Amino acid sequence: MKIAVIPARGGSKRIPRKNIRSFCGTPIIAYSINAACDSGLFDEVIVSTDDEEIAGVARKFGATTPFVRPKEISDDFTGTNAVVKHAVGWFIEQGNDVSHACCIYATAPLIRTRYLREGYDALTGSDAAFAFSITSYAFPIQRAVRLTSEGRVEALHPEHRITRSQDLEPVFHDAGQFYWGTARAFLNDVPVFSPRSIGIVLPRVLVQDIDTLEDWEQAEFMFRAVRGD
Repeated sequence: MKIAVIPARGGSKRIPRKNIRSFCGTPIIAYSINAACDSGLFDEVIVSTDDEEIAGVARKFGATTPFVRPKEISDDFTGTNAVVKHAVGWFIEQGNDVSHACCIYATAPLIRTRYLREGYDALTGSDAAFAFSITSYAFPIQRAVRLTSEGRVEALHPEHRITRSQDLEPVFHDAGQFYWGTARAFLNDVPVFSPRSIGIVLPRVLVQDIDTLEDWEQAEFMFRAVRGD
């Protein structure tokens, strides 16, 4: 059995009701649910939440909410791995043989099914524990600078001050969309950010972290541009 787990607690603070806020006319969580359902990869697409309003929206768009997320994993400090581990454990307790799970963030409106499939194929075609979305930095991080207390510029990597950008190694970061893993890896708390993970490279035009209202507006601009509005 393969499950998609979309974490969506009700207590978001920086953007209130973030997980069901309207994004280009649709509750933002719906994009993640639709991508998971449309991919054809999952036996069940669930939303793990402690909030009945979020659960209702999730069911409206085709996800299931088979349990209420426990309070001890619904606070500001609980990582998504713990949420997926709980979901996998719950399904196993119900007698299901879970082989793989995929954590999909509720605020990933730019997600595409092709990359979900690519992640699954990469994971199952290897001995890796995880496969998750990454994207490249737009500017070489080896040329990064810091500001001193006097407001002066100081190179973080002085050895690359005059290195041509095309001669620098490309560097990537977490794209914050999806995290495929074996059920065993989630249950055993295997670190996601380790050599046991495969990176699925997304184009930067499909990646936008959404933590502030400014991020939200930027993501809507990107969404409309990609969609062609």
